Amino acid sequence: MRSRLPKVLHPICGRPMLAYVLDAACEATGTRPLVVSSPATAVVREAFAEAADFALQEEPRGTGDAVRAALAALPDPTHDLLVLSGDVPLIRADDIRELVARRRATGAVMALVTVEALDPTDLGRVVRGARGRVERIVEEKDATPEELGIDEVNAGVYAFDARWLRRRVGDLRPSPASGELYLTDLLAFARADRRRVTTLELEWDGTLDGINDRVQLADAELAMRARINDGHLRDGVTMRDPASAFVDATVELARDVTLEPNVILRGRTRVGEGTVIGAGSEIRDSVVGRDCHIWASVLEGAEVEDEVRIGPFAHLRPGASIGRGARLGNFAEVKASRVGPGVQQHHFSYIGDADVGAGANIGAGTVTVNYDGRRKHRTVIGEGAFIGSDSMLIAPVEIGPGAATGAGSVVTRDVPAGKLAFGVPARIRERRRRAAGAEGDD
Repeated sequence: MRSRLPKVLHPICGRPMLAYVLDAACEATGTRPLVVSSPATAVVREAFAEAADFALQEEPRGTGDAVRAALAALPDPTHDLLVLSGDVPLIRADDIRELVARRRATGAVMALVTVEALDPTDLGRVVRGARGRVERIVEEKDATPEELGIDEVNAGVYAFDARWLRRRVGDLRPSPASGELYLTDLLAFARADRRRVTTLELEWDGTLDGINDRVQLADAELAMRARINDGHLRDGVTMRDPASAFVDATVELARDVTLEPNVILRGRTRVGEGTVIGAGSEIRDSVVGRDCHIWASVLEGAEVEDEVRIGPFAHLRPGASIGRGARLGNFAEVKASRVGPGVQQHHFSYIGDADVGAGANIGAGTVTVNYDGRRKHRTVIGEGAFIGSDSMLIAPVEIGPGAATGAGSVVTRDVPAGKLAFGVPARIRERRRRAAGAEGDD
């Protein structure tokens, strides 16, 4: 992979590739998986400490040695042992279940998955005898010209009779060429014991492809994204262009959500029923309520209640909380602030480290000046307040309920409820009320 990151931690649709393998194993068997890792990949143990148990393989000495390390960490009463590779994220639980069922039904001590590969390059060839039984698996570097012509390859997925495996895995010997212990050498032991080996032949559809470089990683991401999107479509989500919808595996979408083209949804994002996510939007680790409409905007770590309109080109940063029915227009930015229900923030403005009461109006060009060069300070804007265009609110400061600021004001002290502040610096006077039914800044 040419990376500092262990291969199995490379993300696919928002999750490490190993997570998908563990999910499939758990779904198929109902048991907690065991991961074999080396001291050099301690970060893998940290990442999956809650999802799996671990066995330590002191040195990378091949698949046979990895299984031996796993058996040392497992209790003796284990009857079946399933062996999967951590770099096959598209593997399906149904195929795992079928493999285990095949082994049990035939009484085989070893069952393995094989596929007819379109391109068997670099893969182990499955050599069968006259009766069609598997005789051996030959790695490409060891294969004869005749064996290189075989298209059936080993997919690297196995199910074993654990008691037989415990007895025989210690007989594996290092390869003279690589010094590794190969799990496939157990085929010869099964024949010597006159025990059966069976196979599950599957179609080559990419679900058992291993990942060894960034090209294969990109291919797996594409396939997983299609799988995720298909699931959402069947559950009642509309995607105008599924090919351009980037939805992480961890995202939750309610029915009747609509995704316009070129939408990116990441992390622990949840979107409520009837919401429309407009083209060009990116939402990460955010909660969006019902019947919202978001146009070409970025949301990070934000919470948005029902019936909110956002964008275009708005930016909600971590800690932004937007109340029901609020309106945030083009180039509105909110960070670490509560914007109450019905607030109007239609034009370019910045609300940071603030609490904005219900029904307040934030004029174009308003800035909560929250940083004094050393510390952040909060601004409080009361319910129904009217903040005039181009107002600078120098925190810490409080604008009382129903108070107003004049256009271009620099407010450096609190404005009592119902009062008007205007000028540079702002002075306080009685507020002249608007006529009933007058519209806010739009």
